[in-house]
Amino acid sequence: MANLLDKWKHGLAKTSKAAFGQIATLFGASEITPEIWDDLEALLIQADLGVDTSEVVLDALEQRVDREGLTRMEQLKLALNQELRALLIDPPPIKFDNQPTIILIVGVNGSGKTTSIAKLGQRFRNEGKKVIFGAADTFRAAAVDQLEIWANRLEIPIISGQHGGDAGAVAYDTVKAAISRQADLALIDTAGRLHTRFNLMEELKKVHRVTGKALPGAPHLVWLVMDATTGQNALQQARAFKEAVKVNGVILAKLDSSARGGMAFAIQKELGLPILFAGLGEKPDDLQPFDPQNFVDSILAEF
Repeated sequence: MANLLDKWKHGLAKTSKAAFGQIATLFGASEITPEIWDDLEALLIQADLGVDTSEVVLDALEQRVDREGLTRMEQLKLALNQELRALLIDPPPIKFDNQPTIILIVGVNGSGKTTSIAKLGQRFRNEGKKVIFGAADTFRAAAVDQLEIWANRLEIPIISGQHGGDAGAVAYDTVKAAISRQADLALIDTAGRLHTRFNLMEELKKVHRVTGKALPGAPHLVWLVMDATTGQNALQQARAFKEAVKVNGVILAKLDSSARGGMAFAIQKELGLPILFAGLGEKPDDLQPFDPQNFVDSILAEF
């Protein structure tokens, strides 16, 4: 358990130092003063919680100070930890109730989508699941090559298509292969696309529909990979994906490369989606199931 918390602290070191380190300095005083609220609000916004989420936290803290008679900064620190934790949804247990369970992985180019698929494949295979990959990102030849390299390295079968080919056909073939090979789950990569590209979002909707034709009820899960380094800018993209293909979970990649880990709170508040996994480094086991308390403790580690 201690080693896991260390992994979280290491992965969130940039967020803790750059964003929340200034809050730690603010909390260096001994007593709560009226002036603290404006400074704390500004620092929470800088930490990428967003204006609305920061206001929610500040309102809750001010109410607790009045209700509980808090006077010391140490008390306010604990209250801040508790209020931040309360903003985060406990991720639901990941169940593969269908055989095969079809998981569609979506997100914009450069979000870490293909690498996340590889890490998920290794995790689930190590848990004893029979996994198959679908390289339906036919828009970008390098994406297919990248996933094929990972598949060969992990000894996971993969269904691929030609560059520029029909992504829907690859998705369909992947689902059929998962059925015939009695796989437990299929992880299907999709072309990274900006939410503003109407034709590409329509193609993604088609891939979603086609998997359902290959297996009624599919895809059973749709996970959105979000790049933590993009901060609040990713939220508008995420809303478009959620609307287009019924996203039901988030993978927050590249947390270790970002000082914007505070966006996790905005994701929960603005999108209402659970964060399922967090990318804390480059190694396969650095993609960890999201732990809300470890997350909060780690970003406040500078305190």
